[in-house]
Amino acid sequence: MMFARLPRSPRGLARATACLGACAGLLAVAACSSSPPSHFYTLGANGAPSTASTISAPSLLIEVAPVDVPSQVAKNQLVVQTGPTQVQVLEQERWASLPGDEIRRALSTDLTQQLGTIDVYGTPYPEGTPVYRVSVNVQRFESWPGSHALIDAVWSVRAVRSEAIMTCRSVVNEPVTGSYDALVDGHRQAVQQISMQIAAGIRALAAAAPRMPTSTAAKGASGTQARMTPPTVPCPLPTGPSAALDSAGADNRTTG
Repeated sequence: MMFARLPRSPRGLARATACLGACAGLLAVAACSSSPPSHFYTLGANGAPSTASTISAPSLLIEVAPVDVPSQVAKNQLVVQTGPTQVQVLEQERWASLPGDEIRRALSTDLTQQLGTIDVYGTPYPEGTPVYRVSVNVQRFESWPGSHALIDAVWSVRAVRSEAIMTCRSVVNEPVTGSYDALVDGHRQAVQQISMQIAAGIRALAAAAPRMPTSTAAKGASGTQARMTPPTVPCPLPTGPSAALDSAGADNRTTG
């Protein structure tokens, strides 16, 4: 005997649709929960003071400009070397901010602590205090897990309201272990070594700076302001065993 299949009731169709929707939602939640978590890294210095402090009347001020980095690594993901011509972009291992911002912030923190001063970039400052503008262009920013972290940077220090300028190149190669924490710490130590060289350059320029002329002694025979020759200061020597400084390529000449 043949039996005809009765059509499913609308209520049954709605129940089946709801069941399928619930299953799909559970599968989506399961897929999300099984994806690996992201880790975020920063180049901020360890052991920074946690209490507020005020620096009053520093002898000099600094301006740390935004830092340029190669476009290959100018992204939030960590970019690691897997070979001489190959890199890997790590989606789950990320910088807290773009690498250029991380380097600038770390340099600013290091320099203000070493020099006992204030970074006044983008901030008004008194006219009578010497200001030194720091510019950094990172030529290479290489991350080799289990091998080394390398930063090759050209940097300059310029005395604002003066023609004195120092341009140097620092190459720092820090050995690291295989973990990403160690890799980031290697870059942090490299930035600290570069900041020590920059701080030494600022001190050298400040020590060699001629005193500003005053009243009529600053004027020539024609009554115009006398032009003072800025000092020539060599690049500072490297401060660590993994740091090198290209003094041959240093440009300490005056510029107009």
